[in-house]
Amino acid sequence: MTATKDWLKASWDAGIDLLHPVSDRVDGDAPPPPPPVSVRAPVVVPIRSLGPAYRERIAAHLLALDDSDRYLRFGYKASDEQISRYVAQLDFERDEIFGIYNRRLELIAMAHVAFATDPEHHQCAEFGVSVLKQARGRGYGGRLFERAVIHARNEGVDMMFIHALSENTAMLKIARKAGAVVQRDGAESEAFLQLPPANLDTRMAAIIEHQFAEIDYRIKHQAKQFWDFLARMQALRTGARSARS
Repeated sequence: MTATKDWLKASWDAGIDLLHPVSDRVDGDAPPPPPPVSVRAPVVVPIRSLGPAYRERIAAHLLALDDSDRYLRFGYKASDEQISRYVAQLDFERDEIFGIYNRRLELIAMAHVAFATDPEHHQCAEFGVSVLKQARGRGYGGRLFERAVIHARNEGVDMMFIHALSENTAMLKIARKAGAVVQRDGAESEAFLQLPPANLDTRMAAIIEHQFAEIDYRIKHQAKQFWDFLARMQALRTGARSARS
């Protein structure tokens, strides 16, 4: 299920033919088979878990959504004040927040896995996602859903819910692709996905993806610090030249 497994398999399939010896062809032999179609390995997306220290970045991400995106994400055109209250009430001890950063450490995609508070439904969780316009079309929503499912299974969840507007075709497509049952009720739709129990694969996948995301974040953070330093030095040199002239 994880992109890591698919990437490893695609890399193996793409390179296995390099191990085959090249045979000499003589007249009368059957023509060699056509070369295999190259398989492009899927891009592995680093997805990082976000804690309380990232409330400000989470708020900035959600506030960057326009009215139509806020309507699809929350089911209504949430105002700035409503979004601020939503972020302030996030329970990082109970729920899980995942995010994808770009090279400038801007939060371009985010998922919220909300676990049920009712003890009778403690094995249920709800998934919500938002992706900034400039980052769409790259499969980030689907990757966040896969990461959320891995985490939910490891936490003992056996039913994942997605509550979305029926016009939110992108979200419902992610749910259907994962095998979820989608029930439509007028303007709203409810998707639910039965999850199998956690196993060694899901636990190892969570560890690997966590480590990969942490390394990726540190590299991006160091790179940003370096380029910010160069920008400050350039500004100082420009200011000094202007003062001399």
